[in-house]
Amino acid sequence: QVQLVESGGGLVQAGGSLRLSCAASGRTFSTYRMAWFRQAPGMEREFVATISGSGGVTSYADSVKGRFTISRGNAKNTVYLQMNSLKPEDTAVYYCAAKTPIGDTTNIATYPYRGQGTQVTVSP
Repeated sequence: QVQLVESGGGLVQAGGSLRLSCAASGRTFSTYRMAWFRQAPGMEREFVATISGSGGVTSYADSVKGRFTISRGNAKNTVYLQMNSLKPEDTAVYYCAAKTPIGDTTNIATYPYRGQGTQVTVSP
């Protein structure tokens, strides 16, 4: 069982930056693939970024590529999402998720462990 707690959300102006953190419980953190998803009001939850257990492989949604960076600190059981050049359309609740390495990496349905989310609001 893995428990995930996100932090770092808030209100920022367009063009600004935020760094989200997700703290995970458990002693096998490095074996899990981690990801960030987001959900805007009235929209379905969408994939943002994912990182392999070792941290060596990452991938991003086209909408955030070049602006967001996912990373992890396995010694601290934490995954991060550095968000730069934020846009109003990035406004959403951001969720951290964890899964074993097998299977689709961009489909939230394959991630059995999910946090409660943190709100990110980007003003024009």
